[in-house]
Amino acid sequence: MSSVPFHYVDLRAFCYATEDEKRVEAALRTYLPEEYDLDRAESEGHYGDRIVVYSARVENADDVRHVLSQVATLSDIDAVRAELDDRVDDNCSFFLTLDKQSAFRGSVERGDGLTLRAKVEAYPAKRENAVENARDLLAEL
Repeated sequence: MSSVPFHYVDLRAFCYATEDEKRVEAALRTYLPEEYDLDRAESEGHYGDRIVVYSARVENADDVRHVLSQVATLSDIDAVRAELDDRVDDNCSFFLTLDKQSAFRGSVERGDGLTLRAKVEAYPAKRENAVENARDLLAEL
């Protein structure tokens, strides 16, 4: 694969007061290349509880390929490809939620806890072109 039809991939996970920060960080790192820098921001919930937001933006083509290769190991990746019409918005962004607990165990599964948003290249920038580009890449991985 010579190029990756994605401008970038954003990954994000919330760490609530009842969770271990190191475990949430480890879950997010399941999808990232080794030694990738994470951003950490502290926030406060409605009742004053601590929420830490871990995030990473992957822009380098090899790193984007690494993240998407992890996603491609989903057991139901065919279902994700079939749902692309619903997963790509009018701004050419692809969305997917992934299971945080499974990621901590080193497994890649759909679920809740980790959010993936990827900006799909499309020229002209139309949703239909973005869906086709994402479908082609996910079939290739």
